Amino acid sequence: MSSPFFNLAGKVAFITGTSRGLGQHFARALAQAGADIAMSSRDASKLDAFRKEIEALGRRTCAVALDVREGASIKAAVAEVERQMGRIDILVNNAGCNIRKPALEVTWEDWNTILDTNLRGTFFTAQAVAPGMIARGYGRIINIGSVTCVAGYAGLAPYGASRGGVKQLTMSLADDWGRHGVTVNCLAPGWFKTAQNAVLYEQKEWVEYLCDRIPLKRPGAADDLAGPVVFLASEESRYVTGQTLLVDGGISTGATRATVAPPKA
Repeated sequence: MSSPFFNLAGKVAFITGTSRGLGQHFARALAQAGADIAMSSRDASKLDAFRKEIEALGRRTCAVALDVREGASIKAAVAEVERQMGRIDILVNNAGCNIRKPALEVTWEDWNTILDTNLRGTFFTAQAVAPGMIARGYGRIINIGSVTCVAGYAGLAPYGASRGGVKQLTMSLADDWGRHGVTVNCLAPGWFKTAQNAVLYEQKEWVEYLCDRIPLKRPGAADDLAGPVVFLASEESRYVTGQTLLVDGGISTGATRATVAPPKA
C-alpha cells in the first residue's frame, strides 16, 4: 500500500523564530504531519513550554538559541541542530521583524534591523543548512514572505523591500540548488493577526475596511497556513520550486473597497 499524502514521518524540520506567533503554528502543523521538530529563538529558554507540547505528539525535538542577524549565531545553531537531530530535511525560514513607520520617519537603524533580519538572515540560514541537504540529495526550504512580496503598503517601506527581496532570493536559490534535489519556495501569508500587528485588529473600522478588500471577506486564521506549509515540505511538492505561494484570501488580486454595486454581466 502506498504511503498517505503529505506524510512527513522520519523527516526533521527546523523552524526559526518559534517562540510565538506563526512560527509555532508552522512547527505544530509539520509535527502533526509526522516531522520531528527543531526550533529556535534568541532565548532558547522561551521554547520550553512549546517544546513539551510538540514532544507530547510523540516527536523528537531540540531547541537552540539563534539570532539571524548574526552570522556566527546562524552557523552555531545549524551545527547544533544537525548534531542533536542528525540532519535537517526541511527548513522553514520564519524569523522576522517589522517596524511600522511612515517612510519619512524610517531611520538608518530601522532599515538595517528589518533587512538584516528578514532578508540577510533568511539567506544565510538557508546557506548554512543547504550543504547538508545537497550532500544527501534532498531538501525542502520554505522562506516565509508576505503579501508585501507582491504589493506595496504605506508605512511598510523597508518591510516590503525585505519581503520582495525574499521572493527574488527564493527564485535564485531554487535555480542554484534544484540540481541537487533541493526545492526552495516562498510561503507568503496575507493579513493574519500576530503579535507584531495585533494593535491594528483593535480598530474595528480598519478591520472592516480590510475585510472589504479581501475577496474571502475575512483576515487569515493560523490554520489556513497548515496545509500550505505541509504541502511545500512534503514529497507532493517535489516538482514545485522557485514559487511564491500567496495565502492571502485573494487580497493580492487588487480588490478595493466597494462603494457601489458592481455592474451586472
